[in-house]
Amino acid sequence: MNQKIIFFDIDGTLYDHDKKLPASTKQAVRDLQEKGYEVAIATGRAPFMFENLREELDIDTFVSYNGQYVVFKGEPIYKNELNKEALLRLTDVAIKRDHPIVYMDHENMGRNTLHNEDMTVGINSLKVDFFPSHDPNYHEGRDLYQSLLFCKDPEDKLYEEEFPEFDFVRWHVLSVDLVPAGGSKAKGIQKIIDRLDIAPENVYAFGDGLNDVEMLKTVVNSVAMGDGHEDAIKAAKYVTTNVDEDGIVNGLKMVGLLD
Repeated sequence: MNQKIIFFDIDGTLYDHDKKLPASTKQAVRDLQEKGYEVAIATGRAPFMFENLREELDIDTFVSYNGQYVVFKGEPIYKNELNKEALLRLTDVAIKRDHPIVYMDHENMGRNTLHNEDMTVGINSLKVDFFPSHDPNYHEGRDLYQSLLFCKDPEDKLYEEEFPEFDFVRWHVLSVDLVPAGGSKAKGIQKIIDRLDIAPENVYAFGDGLNDVEMLKTVVNSVAMGDGHEDAIKAAKYVTTNVDEDGIVNGLKMVGLLD
């Protein structure tokens, strides 16, 4: 049997919109693993934001920070840091515009403002058990893989024009992910594919959001959740049912991985 690997986004894909893991999804992952398939995660989240999920699903291979920090079988195999000098310049601009930032490395995160309601709303929407500490200098002298810039559409377009060193991907109405230019889940996935030396037709990916578009375009067997962003649906080869309507199970049946 040819080796197969399946990558799952978290929010809106593995997790429903209440950040819960449906029982059918958990069972589907277990069924894939029992068949001998490799199951991995591809997310915009930081590694420390889904440690419990990895433990619950017995997953030790993942693409985090939208492709910037990649781990295979518990071992980091790829790190793509933010441009430090450009981030310093962007921070100065963001402070003048009253747009707070969260700086994120592979272990923790810090915020550059004491309090901001938009940041509180955005971080709380992830339903994680911690909040970035207040440290205006967190970005100095560290290898960072992603930042969260809190600004509304179309304010992020100004940053796109001024800072070509970064890509800006909206994940919340109040915030965008800031990642190295050209970085994506697709590139992070390729690092794992190269390590496994696996054929493209044996790679599968499930996603629902704007940060999944490149992945869904690139992976041969790509599946968008039925209630996903319209751009994700357009990018995918297959479209399954909504996340809370057994979307993972139905998608896996659609591509022939489950009966």
